[in-house]
Amino acid sequence: MPNQRSLEALRAFVDGGSVSQAAVRLGRTQPQVGRLLSALEDDVGFALFDRKNRRLSLTAEGREYYAQVERVLAGHDGLDRYAAQVRQGSRDHVRVLTAPYVAHAIVADALAALAARMPGFSATIDSRIRLDIETWVGDENFDLGVSVLPISHSGIETEEFLRSEAVAAMLPTHPLAAKRLVTIDDLVETSLIATHPRSIVQQQIDRHCRERGLSLQSSFETANGMIACQLAERGLGCCISDPFVARSSGTPDLVFRRFQPRIELRYGFIFPAGRSRSKAVVELAQEIAALARTQLAAVEAQLIVPGSDS
Repeated sequence: MPNQRSLEALRAFVDGGSVSQAAVRLGRTQPQVGRLLSALEDDVGFALFDRKNRRLSLTAEGREYYAQVERVLAGHDGLDRYAAQVRQGSRDHVRVLTAPYVAHAIVADALAALAARMPGFSATIDSRIRLDIETWVGDENFDLGVSVLPISHSGIETEEFLRSEAVAAMLPTHPLAAKRLVTIDDLVETSLIATHPRSIVQQQIDRHCRERGLSLQSSFETANGMIACQLAERGLGCCISDPFVARSSGTPDLVFRRFQPRIELRYGFIFPAGRSRSKAVVELAQEIAALARTQLAAVEAQLIVPGSDS
């Protein structure tokens, strides 16, 4: 079984980009790091590195192996931090797992608010796209997760804290911007910027299209809802978006309209099953829920179009 020093050498090599930089990061000599990497390769039994012109680079298998190594080392890092906090008599550190857009739209402000009123509060924030969270969540070392539900895993508990609904996002000059309600039939007449077929929003759109026998035109497709909003701001079409994605996409010129049929989005907290929750975890969750309600109210205020038709 690979030892931790070899795994740390691999991480230092990936972070630094070379054996020499890995040696600097670890405070070791280049031959020492080279021996650790060779020993690791021997231990795993397959090629981790391509060796060309006396330079190392990861093989495809090496990249996949490193993704697993990083998860293991992140867990060790978390244990070290926890032990240090216990020694110092503090348990005000929270390990947060969330989607990137949630971190930008809600979590960052909640962390700032809690830090202002709780001396000694600290946090580690890790992000995973929604499509990957179910795969990762059982193996992550975290205290509080935030994601769109449902998520099913025996090692977690979930608590819903907010319900929202997807909105149509487009430029004010888009033909559909004059309507107060955009329907799925309206999308037949425009270019829809589609998102990943496994995303909750796209799955619902596709289901409704099948039920109604509709065929939508999508010149652009992206796995990332934030990119879909950015493309909409460039005038490339209309997208149907999670309101928190839309607000965190850096697209101030977009306008939002209600969408029919309604696509409900349930936001929830994820907690490791059977683990007690610290005061910091409970207060951070409360702060996130409060900020989410405020953000959602701001989106809903933009859905009113005085004098428009339906």
